[in-house]
Amino acid sequence: MLQTMTRWHSLEPADAGTFGTASQVYRFPIRLRVPPARVWESLASDESLAAWGLGVRRLTWTSPRPFGVGTNREVVLPLGFMTVREHFFRWDEGSGYSFYVEAANRPGLRQFAEDYVVEPDGDGALLTWTIAIEPKRRLAPVMKVLGPVDKVAFGQFATGAKKYFAKNP
Repeated sequence: MLQTMTRWHSLEPADAGTFGTASQVYRFPIRLRVPPARVWESLASDESLAAWGLGVRRLTWTSPRPFGVGTNREVVLPLGFMTVREHFFRWDEGSGYSFYVEAANRPGLRQFAEDYVVEPDGDGALLTWTIAIEPKRRLAPVMKVLGPVDKVAFGQFATGAKKYFAKNP
């Protein structure tokens, strides 16, 4: 049986400024009825977002604990369509982290970054999830047209988070 090797496509590094300059930025404030510490515990767990149901098929931390700036992980997205390698450039223990995609097994993106902020919100938590996408020039018109569809699709993450924490307080 012939095994094929994955071809990785490098993306440009990102930083906090990317969330203000990318051509596509999606921000989702999600109110959850669990303490902020519980949200953080899940985000930093071995399963992390994969446990929430939507958006992540499998997640593997490739750096040893304790996690922090410089941590890496590999994430397989739904249906195995895309696999990405992430690099964390912000890690605020207990309150949030940010990462950018270093490489993907599919071409088309110049930059991709995500930011997670966990804050107290009354007797629960406010999780603010921000995504910044900068496609390569040839894909930019398609991504612009798909923007509203992407926003709805990414918005399913909020639904998944609410369902997860309702079942797993």
